[in-house]
This record gives sequence, C-alpha cells and structure tokens, in this order.
Amino acid sequence: MATMTTTYSTRGADPATAPAFLAPLDHLRSGLPGAALSWVRDLREQGRERFAAVGLPTVRNESWRYTNLRDLGKLTFQPAVTADSDACFDVLPTVRPEGHGPRLVFVDGRFRAELSSTEGLPAGVELLSLATALTDHGDLVGDHIGRLAAADDRPLVALNSAYLADGPVLRIPRGVALAQPIELVFVSVGAEGRATSFHPRTLIVAEAGSRAVVVEHHVGCGTGTTLANHVAEIFVGEGATLHHYKAQREGGAAFHLSHTAATVAKDGCYDNFILTLGGRLSRNEVVSTLAGTDARTHVSGGYMVRGNQHADTTTLIDHAQPNGTSREVYKGVIDDTARAVFQGKIIVRPQAQKTDGHQLNRALLLSDTAEIDAKPELEIHADDVKCSHGCTAGELDDNALFYLRARGIDQETARGLLIGAFLAEAMEEIAEEPIREAFHSLVAGWLEEKR
Repeated sequence: MATMTTTYSTRGADPATAPAFLAPLDHLRSGLPGAALSWVRDLREQGRERFAAVGLPTVRNESWRYTNLRDLGKLTFQPAVTADSDACFDVLPTVRPEGHGPRLVFVDGRFRAELSSTEGLPAGVELLSLATALTDHGDLVGDHIGRLAAADDRPLVALNSAYLADGPVLRIPRGVALAQPIELVFVSVGAEGRATSFHPRTLIVAEAGSRAVVVEHHVGCGTGTTLANHVAEIFVGEGATLHHYKAQREGGAAFHLSHTAATVAKDGCYDNFILTLGGRLSRNEVVSTLAGTDARTHVSGGYMVRGNQHADTTTLIDHAQPNGTSREVYKGVIDDTARAVFQGKIIVRPQAQKTDGHQLNRALLLSDTAEIDAKPELEIHADDVKCSHGCTAGELDDNALFYLRARGIDQETARGLLIGAFLAEAMEEIAEEPIREAFHSLVAGWLEEKR
C-alpha cells in the first residue's frame, strides 16, 4: 500500500517556537471533549502536525509583515484546562440595559453555565458550548467545524484546532428572526506570575431566511499575561442576515489573536464590526467570502490604542459570484508610541461580474511617535465592476481645535470632541442602534481615561 507523506513549508514561520505551545497537549488529549469522535481526533492531530512543522508566523510571512510575535514566542504558556477561574466581574458586560437575555460566558476559554442563560430564545434555536456539542450533539458541529478556517496556511488556526475543546455554538433555524441580541462574553483571567493560553472555537450557522444579532465582549482582569487565540467559522445561508459585533478590551498584558472566516450564500448578508481598545498585542483577521449571487458583506471597525499597544486589522473580502456588494470602513486613533496595522484586500474573481466593492481606512495620529502601517489592495479579475479604496493618515485639525478652544472649551474636551467626530463615520456602520450607543460609550470611556 502506498504511503502519503505531508510536508509543510516553513518559509515565513519559526518551527522552533512550536514545542513550547504543543508540549502540554500530551497531558490533555484524553481529557478533551469529543475524544470519541474520529473527525475530532483527526482535526486535532492535523492541527498539531501542522503547527509542529511551522510554529508561529514571523515577519517574513507577508501577511504578518507588520506584526511581530517575537515576544509571544519567548513566553511559556500553560493552557487553561478547567472552568474554575474566578470571573473577576461583579457585573458582566452587556449591551442590554436590563442585563437579561440569552448569553454564553467563557472564562479562560471554558464555558461557565452558572453565568450563562438561554432565556428568551425561540423554539429550535440552539445555543450551547462546543464542549457540550462535541459530547452530545456531534452531528450539529461535525459538518461545519474545520470547513472554513483552514489550517494549511494559517499556523494559529492550526494551533486552535490542536487544542479544540470549547467555545460558543449557535444555530438559527430556517426563517427564524431573533428579537434580541445574543451575547458572547469571553473573560481572560490574568494570574500573576503565570502565563495562560486558551483557544476558543466559535461556530455560527444562520440558516436560510434567518436573522440574528450576535455581540461579543472580550474583557480581562488581573495583571498576568494571557493568550486568547480565537477562531470563528460563520455560515450565512440563502437570504439570511447576521449582524456580528465585537468589542475587545482585554488587559494590558493580553495577547489577542483572532481569525474569523465567514461564507455568505445567495442574497445573504454578513455584517461585521470590531472595536479594538485593549490588549498588549491584538490581531483581528476577518475573511468574508461572497459565495452566492447578490450576497453582501459589511466588514468595518474602529481601533483606539495608546501606550505601547499594537493593534492589527487584516481583512480579505472574496467576491466569488456576480452582483456581490461589500463595504469596509475602518477608523483608527493611535497615541503615544502605539502602533496600528491595517491590511485590507478585496478579490474579485473572473465570474464575479457586477461587483460593487468599497474600502476605506483612515487613521488619526495623536503623537509624533504613533505609527500606522497600511496596505490596501484590490485584486480584480473581472471587467464589469465598481471598486474603490482609500487610505489616509493625519493629525488633529489645528484650526478646528482652535475654534473650539476660542469658545471656552478646554484642551482635552476639545480633543475628545474632535476624536469622537472622527470615529463617527465608522461607528455609523453599526446597524443596530442600541449596540451603536453601547459602543459609543466604550469610546467615551477610553477618551475619559486619557484625560
């Protein structure tokens, strides 16, 4: 019988970093949920094999050219293996004033049932943890996990697959419209003197004609170092609409790495907005594939960083079928010695005629030492399209600042008003007004801390 051997290119990666991340797996494998399922074992082993061969990406990898994980590779992380960590919050974050409604809470990547609720969900909607799904509902996730987030050219997806254990699972049945948002809360607990890692996997399936709003909160407590390596796979069915909003405000010692892969069927719409405020180093990568005709996607966000923070936003919108529409609007505010990265790419396939794609990134530099690296790209293989992109960076308008000061407004208040006005265009991309207001409050809080 012939034997097939798989080899992996290590160009743009550092295999020497792999053993430190994979060593704990030997003690965890038998205790991970879903160990009885062959496809789960295969997915974990493929992820382990892939990451062992390549390790962490380096700046030699074009996609990681502006984000260096060297400091991450120097640390030794202990994986979070239980759900016993203290949540550290008297009141968990929410966009609902009353605080009630469907919500899943994960502490250090593990589900906390006592902090979660499925109240108010229509019949047929499934909202549960991946650990439970792997144990009791393998058929719910088996057809979807690993289909969109491929580990072949993404080492951190491979690492996530190797540790596949828990995360949120949401399925909205055909034709069901959820009346209230579903909240997913991820709490990172930083223990002093110990670096902790966790690798949640999110699965969302919005079946044909359904509609839902999902809000993610990523928060941190404690002063220890944490690594949250998130992967999300999102399936938007024919004529379905999914609004997916995320606020990331983890602690100053947190590494937050996220890869979201979405596919949108005919007449479907995937709407993504990410607000980045926290973390020592963060990278939010979003890949949205318009796989059906007349599909739409909005991939937008805001990033506000200061001190020595590093925030990377990397997007890919793939127009694979005709009559697709995409819109990207990102605004960033960078202060002190912080650094931001924006890499946005739109691909229009040869068959994707009548594509309408728009991309915009603008950055506001508040200090002479702040930095933005921007790389907008259009790759067009069709001839009947309408595509545009714009990318600018600048400082606060001195004339506008003087105008406000001349009317009795103090320096910091005037700066805050101008920064808020600058971010307003991106925030308007949030279609749901209550969530838009909640995110505006987070921005106001960031500005208040600056004063």
